Amino acid sequence: MDFCAIDFETATHDRSSACEIGVCIVQDSKIVETKTWLIKPPSFPYFNPFNIQVHGIRPEDVKDAPTFDEVWYEVQEMMYGTLMIAHNAGFDAGVLRGCLQHYGMFTPSINYLCSIQLAKKSWNYLPKYGLKQLADYHQIKFNHHRAGDDAEVCAKISLLAFEKLFLTSNEEVSEYMKLKIKKL
Repeated sequence: MDFCAIDFETATHDRSSACEIGVCIVQDSKIVETKTWLIKPPSFPYFNPFNIQVHGIRPEDVKDAPTFDEVWYEVQEMMYGTLMIAHNAGFDAGVLRGCLQHYGMFTPSINYLCSIQLAKKSWNYLPKYGLKQLADYHQIKFNHHRAGDDAEVCAKISLLAFEKLFLTSNEEVSEYMKLKIKKL
């Protein structure tokens, strides 16, 4: 099983306002690397107070950070050729699309899957499927709403879901989740 889990934090409601990205790489069903980048968003220095309240990232934290277009090639190299998984993937895929469009960059052909969909198939008896609730259920401690931690927890929950569903390869995931896998 090879995939990458991804998570974004944003400065505003605008999809191109990524202020942090986290990527967790899974190879042969094992987490091999998690990396986080702070990003200076196009709205800098403006951050919506609500967003700051959620993730705690402030304008002064990103004043010397690179912009999305300066980190994308490194991120893309890590993700190359793998399935992308995110918790509430519509949001993260939208932010990725928004950032790529803002900087006039090519949108790669990436298949992505939402870990909420995986969790609902795996633990259909749970009352909620938020990342925090799933992490609590599986006794995984993390710093919620920080992109690297959220990406890694998404990867861990996805691995647990694949195990519970007896899915052992990317081909099996593609077949089992075919109606839920989307293209970027």
